Amino acid sequence: MTDTTAAEPRPRAARTSGTVRIVGAGLLGSSIGHALRGLGVDVVLADASPAQLRLAIDYGAGRAATGDDRPGLIVVATPPDVVADVVERELASYPGAVVTDVASVKLEPLHELQARGVDLTHYIGSHPLAGRERGGAISARADIFVGRPWVVCRDGDTPASDLALVEGLALDLGATPIEMTPEEHDRAVALVSHVPQLVASLLAGRFVDAPDGSLRLAGQGVRDTTRIAASAPELWVQILGANAAPVVDVLDALANDLRAVADALRAPERPGARRAVADTIRRGNDGVERLPGKHGQNRRFESLVVMVDDTPGQLGRLFGELGELGVNVEDLRLEHSPGAQFGLAEISVTPSVLRHAEEGLAERGWKIASIPS
Repeated sequence: MTDTTAAEPRPRAARTSGTVRIVGAGLLGSSIGHALRGLGVDVVLADASPAQLRLAIDYGAGRAATGDDRPGLIVVATPPDVVADVVERELASYPGAVVTDVASVKLEPLHELQARGVDLTHYIGSHPLAGRERGGAISARADIFVGRPWVVCRDGDTPASDLALVEGLALDLGATPIEMTPEEHDRAVALVSHVPQLVASLLAGRFVDAPDGSLRLAGQGVRDTTRIAASAPELWVQILGANAAPVVDVLDALANDLRAVADALRAPERPGARRAVADTIRRGNDGVERLPGKHGQNRRFESLVVMVDDTPGQLGRLFGELGELGVNVEDLRLEHSPGAQFGLAEISVTPSVLRHAEEGLAERGWKIASIPS
């Protein structure tokens, strides 16, 4: 008799095998654990905080480490100020393992380890460009690495088999491995991660003493600009301190740009002032055009904004009807209108289907709004 019971879905084959030890059971460490366990990989966790460790284990990110573990790969996911200490300890404790870390600064820990004379043959620094505003094991998600870059900092002495382990980890988690030197990495993240954090925090800090009436006017633009301002100060003090020189270089250049715009606006009727402002906005346009699109592709999208009633099921109906029209949603932003029982759904689509999507939704009774500022 044929068994017609649906078979349990099997995890896809993983490049990572054996036991993976993760030191640091916070957001990144626990997220890596969840993703690897979903592929059937044995994950053991260690953390200096017993409470954090228990929480990560309770949520299913891995099991507690034991003295019998023989990991082939160790991932150090601790705060930046202790990365060098932990990497040194793990290399000494597990000489047969490859050790990587996922700290957002690569040069300072490397220099510290080199100064101590640590044998770094089996150490490879790496950094997944992924995260959330909230940290800790409770915020961990297996999918935060999907489609994200994962920088791998090898050198000429790195064995090919060790490199394959770290790049295989990144690929298993859905990330895209990118090889860079530690210097290249730290300059890059200063520009695309560390300075944006400071800019968002400085702008959001202007809201502290602002009148309530002013803040009620806040739209999606200012929310997007300041979203990362909710990040943890304790972690960012460490990150910025460890990457201070590249961050200062970008801040100095940005300060010059701000000063030039402010000078132009002090006398907007002066010859050349309006051009200076226009050139600033245009240069921003050009910079945004260089940013990779969805999944790192250099594809550009158009937006249509749909008014959605604030009632259950409306978003599901909208997506369903877009599917019927053959329109793929590339990105989505939602904004609630203050004091109104509707919201605005800004949907990104490929330019070739924009008109088709607008006309199709209008025929089905949806109201198409202008793009919010």
